[in-house]
Amino acid sequence: MEPARFLSNPTRMLPSPAPTPPRDGRVYTGNESLPADRIFTLHRLMVLGRTLEERMIKLSKSGQAYFWVGGPGEEAFNVCLGLQVKKGRGPAFDYLHLHYRNSATLLAMGMDPRDAIRQMIMTRTDPFSMGRNFVGHFARADWNVVPVFSVIENQYVIAPGTAMIQKRLGGDGISIVTGGDAGSAEGDFASGLLWATRPRQELPVLFIVTDNAYGISTLTTSQMDEARPLKMAKAHEIPCELVDGNDVVASWHALQRGIDYCRRERGPYLLQARVSRLHGHSSSSGAGRIDTEADCIALLESKMIERGLANEADLDQVHRECRDQIERAVEEVLDEARPRPEDVERFTYAPSRYDAVYPEDYTGLPR
Repeated sequence: MEPARFLSNPTRMLPSPAPTPPRDGRVYTGNESLPADRIFTLHRLMVLGRTLEERMIKLSKSGQAYFWVGGPGEEAFNVCLGLQVKKGRGPAFDYLHLHYRNSATLLAMGMDPRDAIRQMIMTRTDPFSMGRNFVGHFARADWNVVPVFSVIENQYVIAPGTAMIQKRLGGDGISIVTGGDAGSAEGDFASGLLWATRPRQELPVLFIVTDNAYGISTLTTSQMDEARPLKMAKAHEIPCELVDGNDVVASWHALQRGIDYCRRERGPYLLQARVSRLHGHSSSSGAGRIDTEADCIALLESKMIERGLANEADLDQVHRECRDQIERAVEEVLDEARPRPEDVERFTYAPSRYDAVYPEDYTGLPR
C-alpha cells in the first residue's frame, strides 16, 4: 500500500487517491475496508474511550481527582490495537509494554471503565496500584500488561526482554511496545531496536510510535526529522510503515500487518502512527480542547453516514449511552474507599515465601 503523504503541517495527512468504493456495507480507505459489524464495535469503543478521558479531565478540573494524562485523539489506533492483542498470561500470549496514553487499548481488551476512574481518583479499589500511581499507569499480570511508568520510553528497551523469552520458548506470542514521537529521540528507543535485531537473534517485537507531533509543549519537528523513527527502523533493517492513526480502517490493517509479521517471522516490525492530541499533553497544560486537530471519531462517523451504516440519531444514541455508562461509573467510584495511612508501607517489595516475617506482603522492616 502506498503510504500517506505528509503535508507542510505535520499534524495533517493527505491520503493517497483511491477509487470510489462499492456500495457493499463496508467502510473503505483506498482499497482496504472493514465490515459493518467491526465498524460498529470500533466506533462504540472509541466513543467510550473518549467519553472516559473527557470525564476524567473534568474530575481533575473539579478537584475530585488529581493529575490527568491520557490519549484523547488516539482512539482509532489504540482501539484497533486492543482488539488484535492475543490476551492472556505468560509467554504464549502477547506482552504489552504501554505508555500512559493507552486507556482505549485496555478498554478494547475488556477493562472495566471503573478501573481507570479508580486510578484517576486514587481509590483503594484501584486494581493497578491501589491508589499509588497516576491514571493510565496500568498493570495487569493476567493480561501480560507490564506496569506502565512515567519515565518516558524506558519500555522500548524492556520489551526485547519479554520477546527473548517468547522466542526461546516457541509459540506465536509477541511483545508490543508503544511510546511517543518525542520519546523516540531517547537512547532507550535506539537500544531497543538494537536488541531486537542482533544477527540470528532477532526478536518478535512490534515497535509502535504514536506520533502526535509534540513532546509536551515542543513541536517535534523543531527538534528532529518527523520521519526519524522510520529512518532508524530502516537503518536496523526492520520492516516499517507509516500509517494515518486517525483512520480506523488504515490503522486496523497496518496493525494486522505488523502483528502478523512478528508472529510469522519472529522478528521486529515498526509502525509510526500519526495521531491527534485533542486535549494537550496533560492537566499540567490545561487539558483544553484543541479544535484545530483532526478528530478520529468525527472522521469515522462521517464515513459511517456516507456509507449508509448509521444516521446522526444512531450516532447520538451511542454517545448518550456511553455518557450514561461513564457517569454511573464515576458516581460509584466516588463512594469507594480511599487509601489508609497505615497502608503507606505496604507493597514496597514483592512478597516472598522465604521471608519469615512477611511471606505474603512485605511491609518494611520489622518494628
